[in-house]
Amino acid sequence: MATIPESVLGDVEITYSHDGAVAQIGMHPSGDVQYKRHGDVVPKYFPKHKEVGEAILSLREVDQVRVIVLTGLGDMFFIPPSRSPGIGAHGDPREDWLLTIGLQRTFSAIIEVEKPIVAKVNGDAVGYGSSLVFACDFVIANEDAKIADHHLGMGETGYGRDNAGVVPGDGGSVFVPLCMPPTMAKEYLLLARPFTGRELADRGIFNAAVPKDELDAAVDDFAARLIKRPPYALGWGKRALNRRIQENFNLTFDVAWAYEMLNIWMNREDEKS
Repeated sequence: MATIPESVLGDVEITYSHDGAVAQIGMHPSGDVQYKRHGDVVPKYFPKHKEVGEAILSLREVDQVRVIVLTGLGDMFFIPPSRSPGIGAHGDPREDWLLTIGLQRTFSAIIEVEKPIVAKVNGDAVGYGSSLVFACDFVIANEDAKIADHHLGMGETGYGRDNAGVVPGDGGSVFVPLCMPPTMAKEYLLLARPFTGRELADRGIFNAAVPKDELDAAVDDFAARLIKRPPYALGWGKRALNRRIQENFNLTFDVAWAYEMLNIWMNREDEKS
């Protein structure tokens, strides 16, 4: 097993299987882990937002790697910190700028890197975590995993303050409408309705959902099937199919993110009054 040095990737680890043909990017699953790393102080900017993209880009020209798997380390895929301050998490211009660049870098990497990317949803994926899931090329999920976008239902979903709500600007507005019918996408995003991995697989939105103890084998089998395909044809096929996704990203991400930031400032002013 080979691993990219922690000094390079920080909160993201890369391991290899299938004689190096499959690279797995493992994310530390929750902001709570990062609280401890930051001295139990709420960090305004989590490096993971950019480090996932940096990890994917680092594998782009490694010819031996044919498939990339994105997953969480531990029992969760990725969730916001349980003590999330909600709208209070933003406000420093430099930190918000770095967060914006990190999000753009990661989603652009998922879309543009020719190697197929499989989301291995080992546990709950909430907020940015769910955006990562829907951005990937394929999704194999733990059937009991909760998938939710908490932005417009922070108190209801348990992440952020009660009655705090903002536009889902960190990718959900881009990718979810490409994966769900419009009415279902709006229920998911605007009502913050959670789904299980099983529910989304049964609706044809995820490729598969399996019991947790079968997830490793299911993803391994799926990756093995991808490896058998001609690499250049597979890569160019992904590029061709992702032109529409890239177009929607260019059309939607900036405005959704701007609306989220505007919401945060409006909510702050409401708190003062």
